[in-house]
Amino acid sequence: MGMPSVPQLLIILVIVVLIFGAKRLKNLGGDLGSAVKGFKQAVKEEDSPKAELEDATTKAANEVEDAVMNKTDDQKSA
Repeated sequence: MGMPSVPQLLIILVIVVLIFGAKRLKNLGGDLGSAVKGFKQAVKEEDSPKAELEDATTKAANEVEDAVMNKTDDQKSA
């Protein structure tokens, strides 16, 4: 059994609208859209702090390396 044809899909759509009503389906679609939007926003926010943490870690590592190099240079000149 393959995919239903276009007329079969239209009949299913009409039956669903008759059972649930157009207003309820509209509300369901809006709720689904809001849920997807919230999910995308949460994923975006989760990625952002991770990148900031990596940047801060890299910056701190570079500062430590610079400090060590400066200390070594100071010891050589003394």
